[in-house]
Amino acid sequence: MSTPDSFRRPSVVGVHSIDRFVFTVPDLGVAQRFYENFGLEVRRVDDRLDLHTFDHPHAWGSVFEAPGPKRLAYVRFGIDEADLPAFRARVAEHGVACEPHALAARRGDTGGVWLRNPDGTPLQLAVAPKVSPSEKTRTRPTAPVAPGQGAAPARSLVRQVRPRALSHVLFFCTDLPRMIAFNSAVLGLRLSDRSEDVVAFMHGVHGSDHHLVAYAKSHAAGLHHSSWEVQSLDDVGCGAEQMRIAGHDQGWGLGRHVLGSNYFHYVRDPWGSFAEYSYDIDFVPHDLEWPAANHPPHDSLYVWGPAVPADFITNHEQPTGDLA
Repeated sequence: MSTPDSFRRPSVVGVHSIDRFVFTVPDLGVAQRFYENFGLEVRRVDDRLDLHTFDHPHAWGSVFEAPGPKRLAYVRFGIDEADLPAFRARVAEHGVACEPHALAARRGDTGGVWLRNPDGTPLQLAVAPKVSPSEKTRTRPTAPVAPGQGAAPARSLVRQVRPRALSHVLFFCTDLPRMIAFNSAVLGLRLSDRSEDVVAFMHGVHGSDHHLVAYAKSHAAGLHHSSWEVQSLDDVGCGAEQMRIAGHDQGWGLGRHVLGSNYFHYVRDPWGSFAEYSYDIDFVPHDLEWPAANHPPHDSLYVWGPAVPADFITNHEQPTGDLA
């Protein structure tokens, strides 16, 4: 249950994966329909939904039912067993320990090290297999087309797009520099790129996509989007179409990001946040020092695509009227 030595940065302690993100919604039935339409394998387990990708045993997310708006509950990071003592020491040194979240108890999963980030969101550090990629993900090869035949399939033959893994999660945070410092000092993540006080992207030290986690400035904590890896640019477009047909036609895309370089389409979920189809993101090998930079906002979000929706970076979990 550890990162293979050939992909581990020697003598460096850091989380290797987002093992699970956990949140609540007011209606599990609505969540189940949305994520099944999106192409995930949704399993009902007791009083929750577990979000899987097909042909993969890992549960990337869990959804519970609770009244009110969607709420981020906690985030579970995967670590190597050899790093457990060092993480316990870091948590004690920074004075950020906390009790396990109540929903973790309902999952029967309260082990590991529990701590709070600067916005008060509970985090769990658990010894677990590395589920983030250790090498750049291979794209699906394009099938050869015989002369005189068209390359595009008939619309009636397009199969459901099914993401193959969780790529990353972007969270809202109240203080970007403070969150970057916390993730660096306590979790061992490293900055990939940022844009002023707007957004920051961070990767894992033992081989990681350009961002394992990202943070956007807001008035409160929350979950902005989960991003799911697909195998081709055509899958991004077909995913957008399957969601449009299912009644989820609001979002942003098709486009290409600058920071991370991935092609994207975001689908607005029933709670105002997003699920993203992502293809061909940059990769940071375990033995490479990524040249992090601070980019101006106009040159950091996308190379091409439709105009950004006016409320794209809006925190619907905690409206400003909810704050005392």
